[in-house]
Amino acid sequence: MRSIWIIAKRELQSFFDSLIAYIMLVLFLGFSGFFTWIYGADVFLVGQANLQSFFDIAFWTLFFFIPAITMRMLAEEKKTGTIELLLTKAVTDRQVVLGKFFACFILVSIALVFTLPYYITLANIGNVDHGAVWCGYLGLLLMSAAYISIGLFTSSITNNQIVAFLMALFIGLFFHIIFNVLASNMTGFMGQLFHNLSLSVHYESLKRGVIDSKDIIYFLSIIGIGIVLAEANLTKRNLSN
Repeated sequence: MRSIWIIAKRELQSFFDSLIAYIMLVLFLGFSGFFTWIYGADVFLVGQANLQSFFDIAFWTLFFFIPAITMRMLAEEKKTGTIELLLTKAVTDRQVVLGKFFACFILVSIALVFTLPYYITLANIGNVDHGAVWCGYLGLLLMSAAYISIGLFTSSITNNQIVAFLMALFIGLFFHIIFNVLASNMTGFMGQLFHNLSLSVHYESLKRGVIDSKDIIYFLSIIGIGIVLAEANLTKRNLSN
């Protein structure tokens, strides 16, 4: 666990040293704040004390931001050759992947912590369904973790950061939209299958304030599969070398 934490701290520090963290935080808070309080179906237009507008916009902003922060995680290290240097240390492939996973997850968590004033402000001006708000945040964290694992997987199979970014978006697009569209146009077994595979369906369930074990298992399954595949790609690279 100590090795994982050391790698996570190193990667988190690199985010802030390269200004990536600051850019992401400013853009995320700018987009979410604008659409939550000012434009479109904002809090004041809806006239209800909830953060549904924030959870809706965060659902999309994180979808694009997460591939941007994961694309360099393994692809850059493979391109520069520093991955070999890292793996010669007393760390395993799994520890490397988990360390980078937690670094990205902590960065996203920091971004979400900075949105807590939205919740505090809303709680002071109306009767907020606190359970729904916290479930919404849980949904964003689980969704982010799922996309981080997908991003790490795509970053592990290429040396090109742009390719890793586009591949993560392409794979994420199926979970974000396409499976849900297919489910709405099909019936029977296939319709139910695509419905269960849709990330948006499970996210919407949490956003409404409902914690169901099948939703938690769904997100944990994507996270686990993504991490295992990323680790497998690193192991295969080591064996080929």
